[in-house]
Amino acid sequence: MLAKTYGSAIYGIDALIITIEVNVGKGSKFFLVGLPDNAVKESHERILAALNNVGKKFPKRRVVINMAPADIKKEGSAYDLPIALGLLAASSQLSTEHLHEFVIMGELSLDGTIKPIRGALPIALMARKAGFKGVVVPLENAPEAAIVDGVEVYGAHHLTEVCDFLDGTGTLQKFETQNIRKFHEETEHFDLDFADVKGQENIKRALEIAAAGGHNVIMIGPPGSGKTMLAKRIPSILPPMSLEEAIETTKIHSVAGLLKKKEALILHRPFRSPHHTISDAGLVGGGPYPQPGEISLAHNGVLFLDELPEFKRTVLEVMRQPMEDRVVTISRARITVEYPAGFMLIAAMNPCPCGYYNHPTKACTCSPGTVKRYLNRISGPLFDRIDLHVEVVPVPFKDLSEAPPGESSQEIRKRVTQARKIQEDRFRNHPKIFCNAQMSNKDMNRFCQLDETSRTLLKTAMEKLSLSARAFDRIIKVSRTIADLDHSENILPAHLAEAIQYRSLDRETWGD
Repeated sequence: MLAKTYGSAIYGIDALIITIEVNVGKGSKFFLVGLPDNAVKESHERILAALNNVGKKFPKRRVVINMAPADIKKEGSAYDLPIALGLLAASSQLSTEHLHEFVIMGELSLDGTIKPIRGALPIALMARKAGFKGVVVPLENAPEAAIVDGVEVYGAHHLTEVCDFLDGTGTLQKFETQNIRKFHEETEHFDLDFADVKGQENIKRALEIAAAGGHNVIMIGPPGSGKTMLAKRIPSILPPMSLEEAIETTKIHSVAGLLKKKEALILHRPFRSPHHTISDAGLVGGGPYPQPGEISLAHNGVLFLDELPEFKRTVLEVMRQPMEDRVVTISRARITVEYPAGFMLIAAMNPCPCGYYNHPTKACTCSPGTVKRYLNRISGPLFDRIDLHVEVVPVPFKDLSEAPPGESSQEIRKRVTQARKIQEDRFRNHPKIFCNAQMSNKDMNRFCQLDETSRTLLKTAMEKLSLSARAFDRIIKVSRTIADLDHSENILPAHLAEAIQYRSLDRETWGD
């Protein structure tokens, strides 16, 4: 007898429907075909033990299981449940009336308990797109899948529960679509706040500009000056994620298996801070079966690289193309996948190996030329993709002890959100541009017109400050964001002057 069940394979951050065909006929051998990996092949032993322990029988006849389409590799243990149900249906131990209505996934324990899987959200999205009535997933994954409306989501804890549900003799817990309004209310709460930061008003201003325009930032200063503390608070001033952004971000973390228990939807923009010993594949993604890397896990959020010169140069260089394209393509012999990589880069570094170059009170002990060599660990093309260079100076004791609380993140966030709305209207007819930092030269010529006074100011700055040519476009983009924060339709000389001061590392004399 032939029976069909339906599962799903994760391809990048999306899912594909997998048809599992089980045929029980004359003979005594077991065949599992359709390009399964070792984890899928091992399902035979898990399913055999699970069926025996719940009072069901594994067919003692010739069993052929085909997982179609056969040219897509099937990975992981999440196919245990649909294969087991197919075996029961093909051996007349389970009704086949409702099998075609559901996409079913889950890993089986030897006692029949169903364990959590990865990628429940993209599976539910694909089930809705393919016209299935619903999905049956492990109980722990059901809240995540229930984000998707238009498809019924059932959570199962044990194999017998699913069998009774399909036979019509029992029920499964049905999860309703989550209240999206509640999610938006919860996005306003943050554990970290800019009000906790004493002093550093000029740095806060630079980070506000970066958040408003989606600009990349590098902070350079001695140890203890507050670089990491400031960076960790950047998500609190970024605009709230839209529902589409939240779902896309959740899909990435779901595929990577990083969603926390009972976390149905990622509410806040991600903040990823990998250690400087990270590998190329760890940063951009990869592995035998490609998984998203840190730049994809930071999609729609912040990637913070502390102690930037300590990262391997090859690791930093592989990040250059994704920074421009906002997507990373990982190619292997049998598979090519794309992961989103639209992140905001925040980098921090000491000015020299000892850390005290340009310190107001402590002397630098580095030999001549060391500062320049330390800075040269970071390539020019990478610096070219960083819009704001900010020097962070330690806060004096008086400011730490007597300064009143600073401006709250909520107040800064309001200004940032208003500036982003201006950009949203500006780029309404440009689907691939979401903020000022992503403008091309053509877009700059259209939206960043300079008057004669501003042109003269920029020319003078380029000459007198020995700014490099690559600083030109970055200065104009940043000045456009400053104008948006000021609700100015045109870029004024004051906006340009402020943008110029954020290119300190482009000065040819810096570090000499």
